[in-house]
Amino acid sequence: MPCPLMMPLVRGELVGLIWVRPLKVGQDALAGIAELANVAAAASADEVVLAWETHDVATACELPIVGPAPCVNMVLATCDGHVLHLFPSTEQLLSRSPEDWASVALDWRPAPAPQPGGELVPPIQAAVNFSFTPIDLDHPDPFGVTVVLMEEDGYRISLTEAFAR
Repeated sequence: MPCPLMMPLVRGELVGLIWVRPLKVGQDALAGIAELANVAAAASADEVVLAWETHDVATACELPIVGPAPCVNMVLATCDGHVLHLFPSTEQLLSRSPEDWASVALDWRPAPAPQPGGELVPPIQAAVNFSFTPIDLDHPDPFGVTVVLMEEDGYRISLTEAFAR
């Protein structure tokens, strides 16, 4: 699973994909994940989708693991609330390289029912909250400058054609 990823939407149209920058364990990870919201806020998104893996975010942010793990999580959020979807799995070790890289196969377990208002870990909750907080940037192109600054900080951003600079 790739590191935390955000997909902001404006009037049902996908703005693009934003992958979190390289993170240091602890406070930097908390901030880095929350900052995913900058592009959504700059685009005046009315909906966001975030995806992350339970164990990865808990480890990076030094948080306890809550819920199933391994588990891919997805939250669909608007300014009025969110729905959390959990996709638990088990991992089967396939092989290990001489450099100690593991190759695993995921076996998807039954997904629980979507959870309206489901509890989100702090950095994900912050990203949801900040996504709908207007950015007050004194610049002729606040969206474009936000994208450039985030890319300079190491975030990987792939905009759709409608939102490309």
